[in-house]
Amino acid sequence: MHRDIRAVIFDSDGTLVDSEVPGMDALHEMAVAAGLTLSRAEAHARFRGGRMADIANWIGAQVEDKPEDFEAEFTRQYRATIAQRFRENLREIPGAFDLLSRLEIPFGVATNGPREKVLLTLELTGLLPLVGDRIFSAYDEGSFKPDPGLFLAAARGLGHEPQHCAVVEDSIPGLVAGVAAGMHVFSLHGRDGVPDEIAAKVVFIGSLSHLNEYL
Repeated sequence: MHRDIRAVIFDSDGTLVDSEVPGMDALHEMAVAAGLTLSRAEAHARFRGGRMADIANWIGAQVEDKPEDFEAEFTRQYRATIAQRFRENLREIPGAFDLLSRLEIPFGVATNGPREKVLLTLELTGLLPLVGDRIFSAYDEGSFKPDPGLFLAAARGLGHEPQHCAVVEDSIPGLVAGVAAGMHVFSLHGRDGVPDEIAAKVVFIGSLSHLNEYL
């Protein structure tokens, strides 16, 4: 199928940098330490691609006799924990550097994470010089996936209409946002768990190298 793609918008965690699993593992460990009965698989399924404030609020709602600042302190500790883990052992998603190096159309990164987090992960993996300042954070834009606003802001920033932009995502909220934005959506997330109405509108790919035939 011909696709008139003139710009590409990448998610960061789990799409360009291999930070999704360690990030979700840290959330699982901290939730269990707070008293929740939650398996690792359940934590990954529930939290992946979510907004940190929503995650902290959900965990806080399950905790009895919590301090008033539980959610804020949980978020602070989580940010510190993952920053340390990333510095110790963070890698790019296989093929990310090669893909970004060869792209001849504009591209950027749109993430639900704060700007300081994506700057850290892109720097640690050597991708930041390729991305430059084309970073769009939900915290800056005031729009979090699955709302399409973040991707629409990224399209404006890259200078192209939504219908000419591709989204590359690994989470269900990101897929929903890309479809809602009217973009070409490529999914690194497996078919399992993706709503049928979303699955029918995305292209499932096994790796970043599979984008070669589309971009």
